[in-house]
Amino acid sequence: MAVVSLRLGVPRPAGFAAPPCPRNRGGGLAFSSSSCCCAVAGGGPITVAGNPPTVVSAPGRRIVAIGDVHGDLYQTRAALQMAGVLRVEADGHVWTGGRTVPPPHAQTHHVLVQVGDVLDRGEDEIAILSLLSSLNMQAKSHGGAVFQIIGNHETMNVEGDFRFVDPGAFDECIRFLDYLDECNGDWNDAFLNWVNVAERRKKQYGASPNDDWRPWNFVKNQKGFAARTSLFKRGGLLACELARHPVVLKVNDWVFCHGGLLPHHVEYGIERMNKEVSMWMKCSGVDSDAETDIPFIATTGYDSVVWSRLYSQDRAERTERSVMISNIVAEQTLKTVGAKGMVVGHTPQICGVNCKCDGKVWCVDVGMSYGVLHSKPEVLEIVNDRPRVLKKTRNDSYDEMEVLDYL
Repeated sequence: MAVVSLRLGVPRPAGFAAPPCPRNRGGGLAFSSSSCCCAVAGGGPITVAGNPPTVVSAPGRRIVAIGDVHGDLYQTRAALQMAGVLRVEADGHVWTGGRTVPPPHAQTHHVLVQVGDVLDRGEDEIAILSLLSSLNMQAKSHGGAVFQIIGNHETMNVEGDFRFVDPGAFDECIRFLDYLDECNGDWNDAFLNWVNVAERRKKQYGASPNDDWRPWNFVKNQKGFAARTSLFKRGGLLACELARHPVVLKVNDWVFCHGGLLPHHVEYGIERMNKEVSMWMKCSGVDSDAETDIPFIATTGYDSVVWSRLYSQDRAERTERSVMISNIVAEQTLKTVGAKGMVVGHTPQICGVNCKCDGKVWCVDVGMSYGVLHSKPEVLEIVNDRPRVLKKTRNDSYDEMEVLDYL
């Protein structure tokens, strides 16, 4: 596993065994932009192990987690502003997680984790991916970091399953590819700046009416399908961008994943799952020698990491026995990986962000996207291993928020 200045000071728990370090063609160590040591702040530098990231040591940092955003840029911004890590300006989006911010964000160096499902159900997916990547670039120079988790809707799109794609999202793919051409194919320039130009270009192009996407009009809209396929197919530009992110991430003593981490996932190997999903997304399948079969244990099936609802299902829909089993499984899993808690998304929580499994698992998907429940954003904050829920007050002010202490 690629490790840069990793100083955890404790033996690596089971399930986090290091694979061989990736190397470039010249034989040197090959690191992604996320496998690095961030600016020194708070209790020391943020260090990242794994490619994709698997274990993060972020001493003294405030951790904030947001749930599924499903293509809703407006609600994503609202959640990030609530978390104290974003300021929207006329000419761009500014990371505020390493700057002086008003209470309750007194600890100024932050780590943001988005737990997956940026894609589907909304029309500004690429803009959100662009925003999170742009904030990560800024955060690194201010003692912070931004991490994204792969969700089931990310893997579905790489598989070519577009059943839940919003009509406007096909249009965004067309506009983005046109913008990429205008940037002379410079991926970093086009991708990182897309969030700053996306809304203006949407108005310039005009939105396609939804009825244009009825089945009998598919032929008219082949350009949208072709654009999306080229971007998200295995080895495509956005598939490779998604491949930089893990399905499971441990930050300090907390585990983050989309559906839920189970004992057989840990036994299989967390770095192994992350690496296999990444390779599957990056490899086009043309090279027959590459192991490019879909990683079933991580991405397919009701008990896979991105699909499991064992922890997040509403208690009213479950028997007492199933609740007891999930509590036992959560405790066993966390003990095995040496973690104090788990944060998951995937299942919209009608009651808002809450904890289950005797306080061991936090469910942060509140269905904020207009394509899901269009509920008010909520954010989970973890400071010194103490989780709190941040939510807007009744007067809808972001300056005054309810802070709900659970533990």
